Amino acid sequence: MDNLLIVTTGGTIDKVYFDAKSDYQVGEPQIGRILQELGVAFRFHVIPLLRKDSLFVDDADRQLLRATIAAQAESHVLVTHGTDSMVETARVLAGIEGKTIVLTGALNPARFEGSDAEFNIGCAVGAVQSLPPGVYIAMNGRIWDPARVRKNVDANRFEAAG
Repeated sequence: MDNLLIVTTGGTIDKVYFDAKSDYQVGEPQIGRILQELGVAFRFHVIPLLRKDSLFVDDADRQLLRATIAAQAESHVLVTHGTDSMVETARVLAGIEGKTIVLTGALNPARFEGSDAEFNIGCAVGAVQSLPPGVYIAMNGRIWDPARVRKNVDANRFEAAG
């Protein structure tokens, strides 16, 4: 992998809370800082496309994301996204030719101690380098096919669908 394209859309991974986890805004993308602190041995650049909770990501946002990814030269793409509508977005990205696209996020903000953000980003970086072209989700230590996964809201994790 020569260069990793990272497109950020917001979601919990980038949330900043102002009180006991109720009043928040989606802040600056955290992934660039995380990768720099980890000293990764590859080049990357970040396109901060959206700053939305994924409950508010709509069809126009998904088409903008698809067009943005398709227009870039990189064949390895990591997308940070909120978990509530990540599966839906991943399905919209299917069929972009010649690109390995991995979506990831966090169930707790990256700024929180004990957040799953770094672990999920690490899994996503490994996946984007080793999988064939296609669209995948990296969450909870697994790589998922978007057609066969769902978020279990009650258990707060991703699991096989159906």
